[in-house]
Amino acid sequence: MADMRLIVAGAGGRMGRTLVRAIAETPGLALAGAAEAASSPLIGEDSGVLAGLPANRVPLVSEVKPLAIAAEAILDFTAPAATVAFAALAAEAGIAHIIGTTGLSAADEAGIKQAAQRAVIVKSGNMSLGVNLLAALTRRVARTLDDEFDIEILEMHHNRKVDAPSGTALLLAQAAAAGRSVDLDQHAVKSREGHTGARQKGDIGFAALRGGSVVGEHVVMFAGPAERIELVHRAEDRMIFARGALRAAQWARGQKPGLYSMADVLDLGAI
Repeated sequence: MADMRLIVAGAGGRMGRTLVRAIAETPGLALAGAAEAASSPLIGEDSGVLAGLPANRVPLVSEVKPLAIAAEAILDFTAPAATVAFAALAAEAGIAHIIGTTGLSAADEAGIKQAAQRAVIVKSGNMSLGVNLLAALTRRVARTLDDEFDIEILEMHHNRKVDAPSGTALLLAQAAAAGRSVDLDQHAVKSREGHTGARQKGDIGFAALRGGSVVGEHVVMFAGPAERIELVHRAEDRMIFARGALRAAQWARGQKPGLYSMADVLDLGAI
Protein backbone atom coordinates (compact mmCIF):
# COMPACT_ATOMS: atom_id res chain seq x y z
CA MET A 1 0.00 0.00 0.00
CA ALA A 2 1.25 3.48 -0.85
CA ASP A 3 2.36 5.82 1.88
CA MET A 4 -0.47 7.73 3.54
CA ARG A 5 -0.10 11.40 2.61
CA LEU A 6 -0.79 13.88 5.40
CA ILE A 7 -1.15 17.66 5.63
CA VAL A 8 0.04 19.41 8.78
CA ALA A 9 -1.93 22.52 9.67
CA GLY A 10 -0.12 25.06 11.83
CA ALA A 11 3.18 23.56 10.70
CA GLY A 12 5.18 26.54 11.97
CA GLY A 13 4.05 26.13 15.57
CA ARG A 14 5.52 23.89 18.24
CA MET A 15 2.99 21.12 17.77
CA GLY A 16 3.07 21.45 13.98
CA ARG A 17 6.84 21.09 13.87
CA THR A 18 6.58 18.04 16.12
CA LEU A 19 4.06 16.49 13.72
CA VAL A 20 6.40 17.10 10.76
CA ARG A 21 9.19 15.30 12.63
CA ALA A 22 6.90 12.44 13.62
CA ILE A 23 5.76 11.91 10.03
CA ALA A 24 9.38 11.83 8.85
CA GLU A 25 10.15 9.17 11.47
CA THR A 26 7.15 6.94 10.73
CA PRO A 27 7.29 4.34 7.93
CA GLY A 28 4.23 4.34 5.70
CA LEU A 29 3.52 8.05 6.11
CA ALA A 30 4.49 11.02 3.94
CA LEU A 31 4.13 14.77 4.29
CA ALA A 32 1.78 16.03 1.57
CA GLY A 33 1.78 19.65 2.65
CA ALA A 34 2.42 22.13 5.44
CA ALA A 35 0.14 25.07 6.13
CA GLU A 36 0.17 28.20 8.25
CA ALA A 37 -1.98 31.30 8.63
CA ALA A 38 -1.56 33.79 5.80
CA SER A 39 -0.24 36.34 8.30
CA SER A 40 2.60 34.09 9.45
CA PRO A 41 6.14 35.32 8.70
CA LEU A 42 7.08 31.66 8.13
CA ILE A 43 5.16 31.32 4.86
CA GLY A 44 7.58 29.97 2.24
CA GLU A 45 9.97 28.45 4.81
CA ASP A 46 10.93 24.79 4.46
CA SER A 47 8.86 22.72 6.92
CA GLY A 48 11.65 20.19 7.39
CA VAL A 49 14.20 22.81 8.36
CA LEU A 50 11.71 24.42 10.78
CA ALA A 51 11.22 21.01 12.39
CA GLY A 52 14.97 20.50 12.84
CA LEU A 53 15.28 18.09 9.92
CA PRO A 54 17.08 18.27 6.58
CA ALA A 55 15.21 20.32 3.98
CA ASN A 56 12.22 18.38 2.66
CA ARG A 57 11.15 20.85 -0.06
CA VAL A 58 7.67 21.14 1.46
CA PRO A 59 7.25 24.88 2.10
CA LEU A 60 4.70 26.41 4.41
CA VAL A 61 1.74 27.76 2.43
CA SER A 62 -1.46 29.55 3.40
CA GLU A 63 -3.83 27.79 1.00
CA VAL A 64 -4.78 24.30 2.17
CA LYS A 65 -7.38 23.43 -0.47
CA PRO A 66 -4.84 22.72 -3.27
CA LEU A 67 -2.92 20.41 -0.91
CA ALA A 68 -6.02 18.33 -0.21
CA ILE A 69 -6.11 17.06 -3.80
CA ALA A 70 -3.11 14.80 -3.15
CA ALA A 71 -3.69 14.06 0.56
CA GLU A 72 -5.65 11.59 2.64
CA ALA A 73 -5.84 13.46 5.95
CA ILE A 74 -5.15 16.76 7.65
CA LEU A 75 -3.61 16.93 11.12
CA ASP A 76 -4.89 19.94 13.01
CA PHE A 77 -3.71 21.34 16.36
CA THR A 78 -4.51 24.96 15.56
CA ALA A 79 -7.28 27.31 16.75
CA PRO A 80 -11.07 26.87 16.84
CA ALA A 81 -11.96 29.08 13.86
CA ALA A 82 -9.33 27.42 11.68
CA THR A 83 -10.38 23.95 12.82
CA VAL A 84 -14.01 24.50 11.82
CA ALA A 85 -12.85 25.69 8.39
CA PHE A 86 -10.57 22.67 8.00
CA ALA A 87 -13.47 20.35 8.94
CA ALA A 88 -15.56 21.84 6.14
CA LEU A 89 -12.63 21.47 3.74
CA ALA A 90 -12.15 17.82 4.76
CA ALA A 91 -15.81 17.16 4.06
CA GLU A 92 -15.57 18.83 0.66
CA ALA A 93 -12.34 17.05 -0.32
CA GLY A 94 -13.28 13.66 1.13
CA ILE A 95 -10.22 13.39 3.38
CA ALA A 96 -9.91 12.58 7.07
CA HIS A 97 -9.52 15.31 9.68
CA ILE A 98 -7.59 14.65 12.90
CA ILE A 99 -8.40 17.34 15.48
CA GLY A 100 -6.28 18.05 18.54
CA THR A 101 -7.49 21.66 18.86
CA THR A 102 -8.96 22.63 22.24
CA GLY A 103 -11.08 25.55 23.42
CA LEU A 104 -13.89 24.77 20.95
CA SER A 105 -17.26 26.45 21.56
CA ALA A 106 -20.66 24.78 21.24
CA ALA A 107 -21.03 26.42 17.83
CA ASP A 108 -17.61 25.09 16.77
CA GLU A 109 -18.58 21.60 17.90
CA ALA A 110 -21.79 21.84 15.88
CA GLY A 111 -19.86 22.81 12.75
CA ILE A 112 -17.49 19.88 13.19
CA LYS A 113 -20.38 17.49 13.77
CA GLN A 114 -22.01 18.66 10.56
CA ALA A 115 -18.78 18.15 8.59
CA ALA A 116 -18.50 14.64 10.02
CA GLN A 117 -21.56 13.64 8.01
CA ARG A 118 -19.25 13.62 4.98
CA ALA A 119 -15.76 13.25 6.47
CA VAL A 120 -13.97 10.91 8.85
CA ILE A 121 -13.16 13.14 11.81
CA VAL A 122 -11.22 11.98 14.87
CA LYS A 123 -11.34 14.59 17.63
CA SER A 124 -9.83 14.42 21.10
CA GLY A 125 -8.85 16.84 23.84
CA ASN A 126 -5.66 14.78 24.07
CA MET A 127 -4.19 12.37 21.53
CA SER A 128 -1.79 10.52 23.82
CA LEU A 129 -2.24 6.84 24.58
CA GLY A 130 -1.62 7.41 28.29
CA VAL A 131 -4.25 10.11 28.73
CA ASN A 132 -6.90 8.11 26.94
CA LEU A 133 -6.15 5.10 29.13
CA LEU A 134 -6.38 7.46 32.11
CA ALA A 135 -9.82 8.58 30.90
CA ALA A 136 -10.98 4.97 30.69
CA LEU A 137 -9.71 4.36 34.24
CA THR A 138 -11.40 7.54 35.44
CA ARG A 139 -14.73 6.39 34.03
CA ARG A 140 -14.32 2.99 35.70
CA VAL A 141 -13.38 4.42 39.11
CA ALA A 142 -16.21 6.97 38.97
CA ARG A 143 -18.67 4.19 38.19
CA THR A 144 -17.36 2.05 41.05
CA LEU A 145 -17.29 4.74 43.75
CA ASP A 146 -20.46 6.56 44.81
CA ASP A 147 -20.77 10.30 45.37
CA GLU A 148 -19.30 10.00 48.87
CA PHE A 149 -16.10 10.36 46.87
CA ASP A 150 -15.67 13.93 45.59
CA ILE A 151 -14.08 14.32 42.16
CA GLU A 152 -11.53 17.09 41.55
CA ILE A 153 -9.37 17.54 38.44
CA LEU A 154 -6.10 19.47 38.62
CA GLU A 155 -4.23 20.45 35.47
CA MET A 156 -1.07 22.42 34.78
CA HIS A 157 0.34 23.66 31.46
CA HIS A 158 2.95 26.05 30.09
CA ASN A 159 2.47 29.80 30.36
CA ARG A 160 1.46 30.22 26.70
CA LYS A 161 -1.65 28.04 26.81
CA VAL A 162 -4.70 30.17 26.05
CA ASP A 163 -7.68 28.04 27.18
CA ALA A 164 -8.75 26.73 30.57
CA PRO A 165 -9.74 24.21 31.71
CA SER A 166 -7.58 22.26 29.31
CA GLY A 167 -9.13 20.01 26.71
CA THR A 168 -7.63 17.08 28.59
CA ALA A 169 -9.19 18.16 31.87
CA LEU A 170 -12.56 18.35 30.13
CA LEU A 171 -11.97 14.93 28.56
CA LEU A 172 -11.29 13.46 32.00
CA ALA A 173 -14.28 15.24 33.51
CA GLN A 174 -16.52 13.88 30.77
CA ALA A 175 -15.22 10.40 31.55
CA ALA A 176 -15.98 10.90 35.25
CA ALA A 177 -19.46 12.19 34.48
CA ALA A 178 -20.10 9.23 32.18
CA GLY A 179 -19.01 6.87 34.95
CA ARG A 180 -21.49 8.53 37.32
CA SER A 181 -24.19 8.72 34.60
CA VAL A 182 -24.61 12.46 35.10
CA ASP A 183 -24.55 15.54 32.87
CA LEU A 184 -21.18 17.26 33.20
CA ASP A 185 -22.65 20.69 32.45
CA GLN A 186 -24.88 20.39 35.51
CA HIS A 187 -22.09 19.27 37.85
CA ALA A 188 -18.94 21.09 36.66
CA VAL A 189 -17.42 23.72 38.95
CA LYS A 190 -14.72 25.45 36.91
CA SER A 191 -13.69 28.14 39.38
CA ARG A 192 -13.97 28.98 43.07
CA GLU A 193 -13.42 32.34 44.68
CA GLY A 194 -14.54 34.07 47.84
CA HIS A 195 -17.16 32.66 50.20
CA THR A 196 -18.43 29.76 48.08
CA GLY A 197 -20.16 27.75 50.78
CA ALA A 198 -19.69 24.05 51.28
CA ARG A 199 -18.91 21.82 48.35
CA GLN A 200 -22.04 20.30 46.83
CA LYS A 201 -22.23 16.53 46.66
CA GLY A 202 -21.76 15.35 43.09
CA ASP A 203 -19.74 18.38 41.95
CA ILE A 204 -16.85 17.75 39.54
CA GLY A 205 -14.31 20.45 40.30
CA PHE A 206 -11.49 21.90 38.21
CA ALA A 207 -8.27 23.72 39.07
CA ALA A 208 -6.04 25.17 36.32
CA LEU A 209 -2.40 26.16 36.83
CA ARG A 210 -0.18 27.87 34.26
CA GLY A 211 3.57 28.38 34.35
CA GLY A 212 6.95 27.73 32.80
CA SER A 213 7.32 25.17 30.04
CA VAL A 214 5.13 22.38 31.47
CA VAL A 215 3.89 20.23 28.57
CA GLY A 216 0.94 18.90 30.54
CA GLU A 217 0.11 17.43 33.94
CA HIS A 218 -3.28 16.10 35.01
CA VAL A 219 -4.49 14.64 38.29
CA VAL A 220 -7.94 13.15 38.86
CA MET A 221 -8.68 12.99 42.58
CA PHE A 222 -11.38 10.90 44.21
CA ALA A 223 -11.53 12.20 47.78
CA GLY A 224 -13.64 10.11 50.13
CA PRO A 225 -14.04 9.64 53.87
CA ALA A 226 -10.53 9.07 55.28
CA GLU A 227 -8.98 8.10 51.93
CA ARG A 228 -8.07 9.58 48.55
CA ILE A 229 -7.37 7.97 45.18
CA GLU A 230 -5.33 9.90 42.59
CA LEU A 231 -4.89 9.05 38.93
CA VAL A 232 -1.98 10.98 37.40
CA HIS A 233 -0.58 11.61 33.94
CA ARG A 234 2.48 13.75 33.17
CA ALA A 235 3.43 14.59 29.60
CA GLU A 236 7.14 15.20 29.07
CA ASP A 237 7.33 15.62 25.28
CA ARG A 238 4.82 16.78 22.65
CA MET A 239 5.86 13.82 20.54
CA ILE A 240 3.37 11.66 22.49
CA PHE A 241 0.53 13.77 21.07
CA ALA A 242 1.99 13.61 17.57
CA ARG A 243 2.31 9.83 17.67
CA GLY A 244 -1.28 9.56 18.83
CA ALA A 245 -2.44 11.81 16.01
CA LEU A 246 -0.59 9.69 13.46
CA ARG A 247 -2.15 6.56 14.90
CA ALA A 248 -5.56 8.22 14.57
CA ALA A 249 -4.84 9.12 10.94
CA GLN A 250 -3.83 5.56 10.10
CA TRP A 251 -6.95 4.23 11.83
CA ALA A 252 -9.15 6.70 9.93
CA ARG A 253 -8.03 5.30 6.60
CA GLY A 254 -11.01 3.38 5.21
CA GLN A 255 -13.44 4.29 7.99
CA LYS A 256 -16.95 5.52 7.20
CA PRO A 257 -17.70 9.25 7.65
CA GLY A 258 -18.48 10.12 11.25
CA LEU A 259 -17.20 11.82 14.38
CA TYR A 260 -14.83 9.58 16.32
CA SER A 261 -12.61 9.84 19.40
CA MET A 262 -9.32 8.33 20.49
CA ALA A 263 -11.39 5.83 22.46
CA ASP A 264 -12.55 4.49 19.07
CA VAL A 265 -8.99 4.48 17.73
CA LEU A 266 -7.70 2.59 20.77
CA ASP A 267 -10.81 0.41 21.15
CA LEU A 268 -11.39 1.63 24.70
CA GLY A 269 -15.16 1.95 24.44
CA ALA A 270 -17.16 5.16 24.86
CA ILE A 271 -15.60 7.81 27.12
